[in-house]
Amino acid sequence: MKAQELRAVTDLHHNPDPLVLCEREISSPGPGELLLRVLACGVCHTELDEIEGRTPPSRLPVIPGHQVVGRVESCGTGVTAYDIGDRVGVAWIFWACGHCDFCQRGLENLCPDFRATGRDADGGYAEFMLVPQEFACPIPDSLDDIETAPLLCAGAIGYRSLKLTGLQNGEPLGLTGFGGSGHLVLKLARYLYPDSKIFIFARTLLERRFGLDLGAAWAGDTTDTPPTALQAVIDTTPAWKPVLAAMEHLRPGGRLVINAIRKEDSDRDLLAGLDYPRHLWLEKEIKSVANVCRSDVHEFLQLAAELGIRPQVEVYPLKDANRALFELKTGAVRGAKVLAID
Repeated sequence: MKAQELRAVTDLHHNPDPLVLCEREISSPGPGELLLRVLACGVCHTELDEIEGRTPPSRLPVIPGHQVVGRVESCGTGVTAYDIGDRVGVAWIFWACGHCDFCQRGLENLCPDFRATGRDADGGYAEFMLVPQEFACPIPDSLDDIETAPLLCAGAIGYRSLKLTGLQNGEPLGLTGFGGSGHLVLKLARYLYPDSKIFIFARTLLERRFGLDLGAAWAGDTTDTPPTALQAVIDTTPAWKPVLAAMEHLRPGGRLVINAIRKEDSDRDLLAGLDYPRHLWLEKEIKSVANVCRSDVHEFLQLAAELGIRPQVEVYPLKDANRALFELKTGAVRGAKVLAID
């Protein structure tokens, strides 16, 4: 099979082609495993974090990709949940122990033995992949392959972020960074909170216009002041600067939810400017989002199918994975990027 391998952690500015297109043998599924023929795989900012070492792979080489749509090609012994030909998705959560306190409480995203697809196990930048049957997710028939791929991470993690804001209908919401996840959160929030105005903070005019096209009430730069204070802000950027700006934009009792695996260190010194009365006083909160649970993926796919939530996508062939990653790193993003594998 063809696959894109990451063989070393590197900086994309110095090495814009970090993945190597190669031939690999197709593995046979073990007990409880599914072999998937990959149909599509989303390209996520977390892949940049893996490649550049902010959340480094636990082994190299590794095949990235954790927004995977595939069809069951064969089943290992003991598989009961799926049949050959079934269409399933694989998200960032590849495996959790199921026995620790977090898993028992439905917080498997916090499992100390959590394994991530495309980081700790080979992912979907390939023609085939393996996944434990318990961590594959059925895909509603109304969702097509390409549109579904971003829903498995950008959508599901955005859904978890939105839940963690504690937002009530009518309360204003801010979205900082407006790429693959942000535009899906906007679409979902407009259904769940129809009386809430949504305010976009984005670095480029293209992204701001995109947010307005999708129904945002206002769009500005990260440092611009919105016309009203916000009850919640979801930050999906890799930088620290938007964190301080978002805290200034919050109402008393408001909450900032940071939806990022890691933050880059380039502007970390800005945190020295954290001012307690300006940024944190009056019971403002900061909460991070850690990974996703299987329930987030299942629930969001059902909502997307029922409400007609579909991402805007740019499609690339597998051979152009490096180009998609470099454009994600350096260019303006209008929607989500997806590799069409089959």
